[in-house]
Amino acid sequence: MIKFLFKIVKWPVLFLLVLGLVAWFYPEKFLTVDSGFVTADVLIVVGGAHERAVRAAQLFQQHAAPRIIITGAGDDQINRRWLLAHGVPDRVIEVEGESTTTRENARFTGRLLLAENVHTAILVTSWYHARRTEKTFVHFVPGVNFFSRPSYFGFDRADWKKNGLQKRMRLEFLKLPGYWIRYGVNPF
Repeated sequence: MIKFLFKIVKWPVLFLLVLGLVAWFYPEKFLTVDSGFVTADVLIVVGGAHERAVRAAQLFQQHAAPRIIITGAGDDQINRRWLLAHGVPDRVIEVEGESTTTRENARFTGRLLLAENVHTAILVTSWYHARRTEKTFVHFVPGVNFFSRPSYFGFDRADWKKNGLQKRMRLEFLKLPGYWIRYGVNPF
């Protein structure tokens, strides 16, 4: 059966098919990008779920970076309050409050990073959003070295439905190729 399949289907197609099946059935292994312990010039809290701000506060307390930029309209002030409530001093927080998409998060925050001559940044987002976030920032902000340190809220498979993450996680599989086609952001 396998020999027959190899004769019919070319290697690249088979590879993509297997990769797609693994990603669909084990999305946490494909979507999560974590650089491990690193230090950088700044932490960037990407707009969205508020556990991201809690994760950024943890990383700040671990001295991963001396300051934090919050990006994302609507979430910016909520995340700022979360950071303050978790012990981050107001003087180290900067807000970019105009962006409404991951692409805009990268473009608008990228302007700040380049203007301030930032060389390294740690992206803080949800685990299921980490791959697209990192690839988008790398694509739109050349010259800055990005690391990913996501929040693992709802990472266990049993929590996906309970925490409403299943839909968000599955949407990432539409957004990844969408960003590749529309903006040239390669997800690999």
